[in-house]
Amino acid sequence: VQLQASGGGLVQTGGSLRLSCAASGRTVSSHALGWFRQAPGKERMFVAAINWNGRSTYFGVSVEGRASISRDVTKDTVFLQIDSLKPEDTATYYCAASDKNTIATMTRVNQWQYWGQGTLVTVSS
Repeated sequence: VQLQASGGGLVQTGGSLRLSCAASGRTVSSHALGWFRQAPGKERMFVAAINWNGRSTYFGVSVEGRASISRDVTKDTVFLQIDSLKPEDTATYYCAASDKNTIATMTRVNQWQYWGQGTLVTVSS
Protein backbone atom coordinates (compact mmCIF):
# COMPACT_ATOMS: atom_id res chain seq x y z
CA VAL A 1 0.00 0.00 0.00
CA GLN A 2 1.27 3.45 -0.93
CA LEU A 3 -0.33 6.54 0.54
CA GLN A 4 -0.07 10.01 -0.96
CA ALA A 5 -1.14 12.97 1.17
CA SER A 6 -1.95 16.36 -0.29
CA GLY A 7 -3.69 19.62 0.50
CA GLY A 8 -1.27 21.25 2.89
CA GLY A 9 -0.28 24.88 2.69
CA LEU A 10 -0.36 28.22 4.44
CA VAL A 11 -3.61 29.16 6.17
CA GLN A 12 -4.57 32.03 8.43
CA THR A 13 -5.71 31.54 11.98
CA GLY A 14 -9.41 30.81 12.05
CA GLY A 15 -9.41 29.35 8.56
CA SER A 16 -10.11 25.81 7.38
CA LEU A 17 -8.09 23.18 5.61
CA ARG A 18 -9.00 19.96 3.86
CA LEU A 19 -6.36 17.30 3.44
CA SER A 20 -6.62 14.29 1.15
CA CYS A 21 -4.79 11.00 1.13
CA ALA A 22 -5.07 8.58 -1.76
CA ALA A 23 -4.06 4.95 -1.52
CA SER A 24 -2.59 2.95 -4.36
CA GLY A 25 -0.96 -0.38 -4.95
CA ARG A 26 -3.65 -2.26 -3.10
CA THR A 27 -7.16 -1.42 -2.01
CA VAL A 28 -7.61 -0.20 1.55
CA SER A 29 -11.36 -0.82 1.55
CA SER A 30 -11.03 -3.09 4.61
CA HIS A 31 -8.49 -0.90 6.40
CA ALA A 32 -8.87 1.82 8.95
CA LEU A 33 -7.46 5.13 7.74
CA GLY A 34 -6.04 7.80 9.98
CA TRP A 35 -4.13 11.03 10.34
CA PHE A 36 -1.27 11.98 12.59
CA ARG A 37 0.71 15.19 12.79
CA GLN A 38 4.20 16.12 13.84
CA ALA A 39 5.34 19.59 14.78
CA PRO A 40 9.05 20.46 14.56
CA GLY A 41 10.95 18.91 17.44
CA LYS A 42 7.94 17.01 18.74
CA GLU A 43 6.70 13.47 18.48
CA ARG A 44 4.09 12.34 16.01
CA MET A 45 0.62 12.63 17.49
CA PHE A 46 -2.73 11.09 16.66
CA VAL A 47 -5.29 13.38 15.01
CA ALA A 48 -8.20 11.32 13.67
CA ALA A 49 -9.20 7.94 12.31
CA ILE A 50 -12.08 6.34 10.44
CA ASN A 51 -12.93 2.67 10.26
CA TRP A 52 -13.25 0.59 7.12
CA ASN A 53 -16.90 1.36 6.35
CA GLY A 54 -16.83 4.99 7.46
CA ARG A 55 -19.40 4.51 10.19
CA SER A 56 -17.02 5.03 13.08
CA THR A 57 -14.67 7.94 13.63
CA TYR A 58 -12.37 8.95 16.45
CA PHE A 59 -10.54 12.20 17.12
CA GLY A 60 -7.63 13.35 19.19
CA VAL A 61 -8.34 15.92 21.88
CA SER A 62 -6.38 18.59 20.02
CA VAL A 63 -8.90 18.72 17.16
CA GLU A 64 -12.05 17.26 18.67
CA GLY A 65 -15.08 19.42 17.88
CA ARG A 66 -13.50 21.21 14.95
CA ALA A 67 -12.39 18.38 12.68
CA SER A 68 -14.11 15.85 10.48
CA ILE A 69 -12.81 12.77 8.73
CA SER A 70 -14.42 10.94 5.83
CA ARG A 71 -13.51 8.46 3.16
CA ASP A 72 -14.43 7.70 -0.43
CA VAL A 73 -14.32 3.94 -0.75
CA THR A 74 -14.59 4.09 -4.55
CA LYS A 75 -11.38 6.11 -4.73
CA ASP A 76 -9.54 4.64 -1.73
CA THR A 77 -9.17 8.16 -0.40
CA VAL A 78 -9.50 9.66 3.07
CA PHE A 79 -10.15 13.30 3.84
CA LEU A 80 -9.45 15.38 6.93
CA GLN A 81 -10.97 18.80 7.44
CA ILE A 82 -9.99 21.02 10.33
CA ASP A 83 -11.84 24.25 11.00
CA SER A 84 -10.99 27.17 13.28
CA LEU A 85 -7.31 26.57 12.71
CA LYS A 86 -4.83 27.74 15.33
CA PRO A 87 -1.09 28.35 15.10
CA GLU A 88 -0.57 25.23 17.21
CA ASP A 89 -2.09 23.19 14.38
CA THR A 90 1.07 23.90 12.40
CA ALA A 91 2.70 20.55 11.62
CA THR A 92 3.41 18.00 8.97
CA TYR A 93 0.31 15.84 8.62
CA TYR A 94 0.70 12.16 7.83
CA CYS A 95 -1.96 9.71 6.71
CA ALA A 96 -1.82 6.09 7.71
CA ALA A 97 -3.58 2.80 7.14
CA SER A 98 -4.06 -0.27 9.28
CA ASP A 99 -5.70 -3.63 8.80
CA LYS A 100 -7.04 -3.27 12.36
CA ASN A 101 -10.29 -1.35 12.83
CA THR A 102 -10.49 -0.78 16.58
CA ILE A 103 -9.76 2.88 15.93
CA ALA A 104 -10.52 4.20 19.43
CA THR A 105 -7.53 2.22 20.69
CA MET A 106 -5.21 3.00 17.79
CA THR A 107 -3.61 6.28 18.81
CA ARG A 108 -0.01 5.12 18.73
CA VAL A 109 2.23 5.33 15.69
CA ASN A 110 3.28 1.68 15.92
CA GLN A 111 -0.32 0.53 15.54
CA TRP A 112 -0.44 1.64 11.91
CA GLN A 113 1.32 -0.33 9.17
CA TYR A 114 1.34 2.03 6.21
CA TRP A 115 2.31 5.69 6.05
CA GLY A 116 2.19 8.52 3.55
CA GLN A 117 4.98 11.03 3.06
CA GLY A 118 3.35 13.92 4.89
CA THR A 119 1.99 17.30 3.88
CA LEU A 120 2.96 20.51 5.66
CA VAL A 121 0.30 22.75 7.16
CA THR A 122 1.34 26.17 8.41
CA VAL A 123 -1.14 28.33 10.28
CA SER A 124 -0.14 31.97 10.45
CA SER A 125 -1.09 34.07 13.46
